[in-house]
Amino acid sequence: MSIYKNAVNRPITTLMLFAGIVVLGLYSLLQLPTDLYPDMEFPAISVMTTYTGANASDIETNVTRNLEDSFNAIDKLKEVNSVSYDNLSVIFLEFEWGVNLDEASNDIRSAIDFTYDLLPEDCDRPSIFKFNTSMMPILFYAITAEENYSGLEKLLDERIINPLNRIDGIGSINLIGAPSRKIYVDVDPQRLDAYNLTIEQIGSAIAAENIDMPSGNVKMGQMDYQLRVLGQITDSDQLRDMVVGSANGNPIYLRDIGVVRDTVKDLSIEERIDGRQGLRMFVMKQSGANTVRISREINKLMEELMQTLPPDVEITTIFDTSDFIVGSIRNLSVTLMWALVFVILVVLVFLGRWRATFIVGLAIPISLITSFIYLFFTGNSLNVISLA
Repeated sequence: MSIYKNAVNRPITTLMLFAGIVVLGLYSLLQLPTDLYPDMEFPAISVMTTYTGANASDIETNVTRNLEDSFNAIDKLKEVNSVSYDNLSVIFLEFEWGVNLDEASNDIRSAIDFTYDLLPEDCDRPSIFKFNTSMMPILFYAITAEENYSGLEKLLDERIINPLNRIDGIGSINLIGAPSRKIYVDVDPQRLDAYNLTIEQIGSAIAAENIDMPSGNVKMGQMDYQLRVLGQITDSDQLRDMVVGSANGNPIYLRDIGVVRDTVKDLSIEERIDGRQGLRMFVMKQSGANTVRISREINKLMEELMQTLPPDVEITTIFDTSDFIVGSIRNLSVTLMWALVFVILVVLVFLGRWRATFIVGLAIPISLITSFIYLFFTGNSLNVISLA
């Protein structure tokens, strides 16, 4: 007996089966993560190598070319592009679609191990980076401050970033253009010559004094306590009073040969928001996490956390991907509904039978709901591609 005859002869069983499919489909729809695009891993890997103190020409000759020659033997490699900057070499490796990037990464590491001895001694070990859609930030914030600008990084880390990191699904939260504390020592060359000192001696003296080191242990009964000498500098006044040498039996202090400035680190890129100095904060999610849910929870919690900040600190949303995702999915959903309406009208006009029209109108949404079950059990997300 065919499946069609069974379905007709047992209407209650057929109705219960379809009701179960609809319930399971609606449950899958509620559990599906919502995102703009599915998680895709691009068949590309970048290799970054730092060589401090070298110019672009030296990087190209001594680092980039050696690595490129070793990468040419990797299987299914489509294209190799490289850019050499001062202090940095960046190589982009593009593979054929369908390549297992984990295996490709292992081949790249093997090539790096084979070539590493040919690189300059002061060159850092090359780092490997893979790309996927989950690495794209989902939220961008602009943050400005007047009086509290110099301490903005620590303030945000304690009152904003740490609480937000507790939200399930957040990968990382980073700052761009954040001011950080820096102590500069501006040495006077004439005073340095007068005391017969060199920059290397000053640097060695500071490094020797600014250190925490173990100093043995003390046993008290059955307990064994480890001792450490806390020698790290916490205040710029300690640095000013540091002895860096001696002349005629008299100590030479750092303040005698230069000026110590406790200030904000010089920024290579200055952030300006509406003409005011500030920084940007962006949020990245974990792979497979629900972008819309995470964005809603972040925005809800952000309103509460902003109440704990000083009055001069302002946080403004620059870009929220969840708005675009919700809008895109809403447009597709409306398009699907209009398509269903027009299909029903066309069937009704051409067949002229309400029963056939009802069957077609019932089969289309059930087939769509069934697709949500497939998306749920295959680990996919609700996005513009899966909806299409």
